[in-house]
Amino acid sequence: MWQELIVGLIVAACAFHACTKYLPAAWRRQIVHALSQRGFNQEKMAKLFKTQASCGDGCGSCGSCDTPAAPDAPKDTGVTRRVIHLHVQR
Repeated sequence: MWQELIVGLIVAACAFHACTKYLPAAWRRQIVHALSQRGFNQEKMAKLFKTQASCGDGCGSCGSCDTPAAPDAPKDTGVTRRVIHLHVQR
């Protein structure tokens, strides 16, 4: 009896881990939204499912809460360009 309960808990934990890691981001956002509608803390659920907290409708893609960057500010992408020189021997 105890073995079955322990195996059930392990399987449930593995399924939960798979859901938080391998489900598409849109599905994870919908899960977070559904859980937040049922009283769970949205910020904690978003952190647990590795998504961002949304504005309330569950999509999280509008970006209306973000402040836009100054248009004249230079963009720093942090990417340095490297050139690989090839020496062809014939």
